[in-house]
Amino acid sequence: MNIGIVGLGLIGGSMAKSIKFRTAHTVWGVDLDGETMTLSRLSGAIDGALTRENIPACDLLLVAIRPAAAVGWVREHAPLFSKSMILVDLCGVKRNVCAQLAPIAKTYGFAYIGGHPMAGRERGGFVHSSEELFTGASMILTPDQNTDMRMLETLKAFFTDIGFAGLTFSTPEEHDRIIAYTSQLAHLVSSAYIKSPEAQRRRGFSAGSFRDMTRVAHLDEAMWTELFLDDADYLTEQLEILIDYLNEYRAALTARDAEKLQALLKDGREKKATAGGN
Repeated sequence: MNIGIVGLGLIGGSMAKSIKFRTAHTVWGVDLDGETMTLSRLSGAIDGALTRENIPACDLLLVAIRPAAAVGWVREHAPLFSKSMILVDLCGVKRNVCAQLAPIAKTYGFAYIGGHPMAGRERGGFVHSSEELFTGASMILTPDQNTDMRMLETLKAFFTDIGFAGLTFSTPEEHDRIIAYTSQLAHLVSSAYIKSPEAQRRRGFSAGSFRDMTRVAHLDEAMWTELFLDDADYLTEQLEILIDYLNEYRAALTARDAEKLQALLKDGREKKATAGGN
């Protein structure tokens, strides 16, 4: 296949590297940053630049940039897309993006499905991308009434070929509701947690817990602001739930209520066991 990738940061760059490392597909990529384009060529992550001339030859197009930019790029370039092409956006929110891209796909006759790879690192950019980023990860897809089985079979073969363990199907609504908790809230909490004055005085007193709690505070604030605001309703709901639980812990501590505090901690431990994860 001829595969186009828009955005060669952590996700797009890792897609390019994974494709070239594991398959014989041709990869064309584009990024606004000139240094990224140079590095991607020199490293062999892309075979060449994605241009207006070769966009019509793409069988699959992966858009790995921020939501508003993704919609704008697709809207501008959609007249160039082949009707046999499959478009997958890789944005971290789905309702807003899918609602705008699906009508464009219908107008121009190409296939579209929303996607979100469940993989990442706290540091972005092409220099931190890796052909191993998606190994064993889940790829979320949001099919709609226009999605056919042949397209899903093509995408399943493609994504598993480049390292994903499998596909998870969702609606844009469900995706955004769950991701508000599993990803966005964690980034928000980490960002708030690191603001304690003790963070600057903790040297010699921190180990794994501090590292785990603060890892994702090293984020791209412009990108995460856009993601948070696109999912503000669900994220606010999750934040309010967390604050309510934190207030329970604070009340138990203020009252020196050992029985209540132990019950809260026990409940958290048991819920972790049933929720699973590392």
